[in-house]
Amino acid sequence: MSGIRHTRGKIVLFFIVTILATVCLTLAAIRIGGLDTTYGQLLRGLFIEYDKNVRIIFDIRLPRIVVALLGGALMAVSGLLMQAVMRNPLADPGIIGISSGSAFASVLVTALFPALSPILPIFSFIGGMVAFFLVYILAWDGQITPIRLILVGVAVNALFTGLYEAFNAMTGGSYSGAASIINANIQYKTWDDVRTLAIYAVVAAVLCVIIAGKCNLLALSNQTAHGLGVRVNRLRFLVSILFVLLASIFTAIIGTISFLGLIVPHIGRLLVGSDHKVLIPYSALLGAFIFLLADTIGRSIAYPYEVSASMIMAVIGGPVFIVLLKRSRDIYGS
Repeated sequence: MSGIRHTRGKIVLFFIVTILATVCLTLAAIRIGGLDTTYGQLLRGLFIEYDKNVRIIFDIRLPRIVVALLGGALMAVSGLLMQAVMRNPLADPGIIGISSGSAFASVLVTALFPALSPILPIFSFIGGMVAFFLVYILAWDGQITPIRLILVGVAVNALFTGLYEAFNAMTGGSYSGAASIINANIQYKTWDDVRTLAIYAVVAAVLCVIIAGKCNLLALSNQTAHGLGVRVNRLRFLVSILFVLLASIFTAIIGTISFLGLIVPHIGRLLVGSDHKVLIPYSALLGAFIFLLADTIGRSIAYPYEVSASMIMAVIGGPVFIVLLKRSRDIYGS
């Protein structure tokens, strides 16, 4: 019992530390930028009397921060669920083509049918599902090996990335909404984007709560799961729809980000273990922190110029992916 209490104590500690780190980072991010205000001035400007600088921060900087927090949580959980379904620790929506398929659909709708922007995540989801089935069909050869899945996924990712970048080039990059999806630029996000992201995020959170306990069963062999009365294929399909939905929502509002869904689940397993009832909420929290950190670094490291969060994640995630790929060779083979 003492071992169990110690484990639970460590889990609680990691949750508390991550929550405090996220709060501190959020408070710091609010003040980082061209307009420097004190927290007292912010509170007065928000609740007591009008302040022009505070209003600018409220309209421009705060939506960006909230979008980063919500988006980071969505993509981290999407990567975690994807790894659970495929039993592949190297799976990530941004690496194997899910995000690029969603982005291609989002770019087309944004550029050609801007009136449909309020339901853009739906079209993004359709694009993500097309990319997912394409990867799955091409990777199937009697079975799906992790390395084959990654190789096919990289090829599909390159295909859709080339398509939406070619479309952007042919239109002269004149569609700002499409360009922001391609570049994963959250610089000009508004409270409308926050509301859209929040609505879908709440729905996704409810679905994750419902399915969290069953995700642990995906780690079992198919024979064992069937012996427990679990309809494995049905469960995998449902969880697949959920992780594609999460990645598609993220891509429709924010754009394509690689490695976020890869790194966060690995860190989460090291800190709080593999129980998805705990790992899902912790990954959401850690994903929010890491993505906000990447965005904050990007907008402060070369001020007054900005480096997008996608570039920061690529610089960090690339080396991590190589390390994980080498470590997985002993488990999955070359």
